[in-house]
Amino acid sequence: MIRTFSKSKLMALRQCPKRLWLEVHRPDLREDSAATQASFQVGFQVGDIAQRIYDPEGLGVAIDLQNEGFNRAFERSAELLHSAQPIFEAGFSSAGALAFADVMLPEQKDGKQVWRMVEVKSSTSVKDYHRDDVAVQAFVAQSAGVLLDAIALAHIDSSWVYPGNEDYRGLLKENDLTAEALSRTDEVKGWITQAQSIVAESSEPVIGTGDHCGTPFECGFYDYCSRDEPKPEHPVCWLPRFSSTKAKELAIQGVYDLKDVSDALLNDKQQRVKDYTLANEVFFDAAGAATDLAAHDLPAYFLDFETIQFAVPIWKGTRPYQQITFQFSLHTLAVSGQLEQTAFLDLSGNNPSEPFAHALVGACGKQGPVYVYNAGFEKARIRELAERYPHLSESLLALNERVVDLLPIARERYYHPSQQGSWSIKKVLPAIIPELRYDALDGVQDGGMAMDAFLEGIHPNTCAERKAQIEQQLLDYCKLDTHAMVRLWQVFAGRTDLKL
Repeated sequence: MIRTFSKSKLMALRQCPKRLWLEVHRPDLREDSAATQASFQVGFQVGDIAQRIYDPEGLGVAIDLQNEGFNRAFERSAELLHSAQPIFEAGFSSAGALAFADVMLPEQKDGKQVWRMVEVKSSTSVKDYHRDDVAVQAFVAQSAGVLLDAIALAHIDSSWVYPGNEDYRGLLKENDLTAEALSRTDEVKGWITQAQSIVAESSEPVIGTGDHCGTPFECGFYDYCSRDEPKPEHPVCWLPRFSSTKAKELAIQGVYDLKDVSDALLNDKQQRVKDYTLANEVFFDAAGAATDLAAHDLPAYFLDFETIQFAVPIWKGTRPYQQITFQFSLHTLAVSGQLEQTAFLDLSGNNPSEPFAHALVGACGKQGPVYVYNAGFEKARIRELAERYPHLSESLLALNERVVDLLPIARERYYHPSQQGSWSIKKVLPAIIPELRYDALDGVQDGGMAMDAFLEGIHPNTCAERKAQIEQQLLDYCKLDTHAMVRLWQVFAGRTDLKL
């Protein structure tokens, strides 16, 4: 049987022939991660904005595949090609493939109407797989008889600043790919022929897992494909910053477990992870950690931020994918040993950045170390706030001068086998202070969940009761982050005299 392949199926082939076979014959095995599903939602949002950008007067027509079905969608698209209005999600099927175009714009050339196609992506640059995508689009449209004069790929311009008032002109940056796309006709035909051959097989291709499982997309069939692969007790992937090339070479040799990795391949940190993992013992250079912290007196501040990114900015003066700070927690440890916590969280729906900056400066005092975990993140956000609010710049940058990072101390002085080669605070905390657990929190247990909760909290349709619940969950989550740092500091500093 001759099949007609959607563009997404052909893109699956380009990633992995086995993925294509499974997409066709065993779609029930596919399990998309939360991150993948979130990326779909971002794509839909950017697509909606693109319609407003390319059709500001609202004269265009959008094909509704879900309600109209494939056959009617193709029929309507063909009918609309005889009009002179923008078409969104126009569908074409020909030569063994089908595709839906994000934007079709009518233009006049040599006295007749031709079409310019624009494919819209939520990325901030043109990727190699986008070029394959556009080549398929061009091939299917031309094969279906569309007078295609030009094809472009529009992606988000991350340097663009939103002027407000729902004015998104400038959000998208176009790249003309006409010549390249139209020159790849034979290549696309080859993909279709290859796809026909693969799906005609009664069993899936024999292809092992590898880098292709996550490039260019995270594959939802990974768990299925890796089910029979070796499950070592101590996987090589636990080695920190161990090159993928070395890992592949070891796998070819049948080496999957730390115990079989030659010490000659390892640096000092990797050697420590191997030795203490296999011995099931804890490494802790208590004297070294205490020395690292000895120069910093009380009072001390323990700080953590939560941020949100929008592909399509919602606040004037912000950029696409800019990290916007919306919450912080701060624990303050006084000279007396008294511990207090303060917090900032803005669920009003307004841009929280400036009130966040004011609150941060007011909460952190004038002197004393400001402890964070992985300082690069907080320091970068503080610098950005200083640039955006010059009247607070001096005070904010002074905070950065006081920042002390606990992560390098943890990485150099402590390792527990349960960390599995990671020094994220989510791994280190339960190892050092097992009674403090993120999985015991209600509702929000990690940064991704915090972003989702914030989005729900600022949504105008969220009721007051639910908003209050979200607020408490976010406050509890961020509070645990800074309380965790206090306790880590206590262990590393050797301050058993303090009851924290």
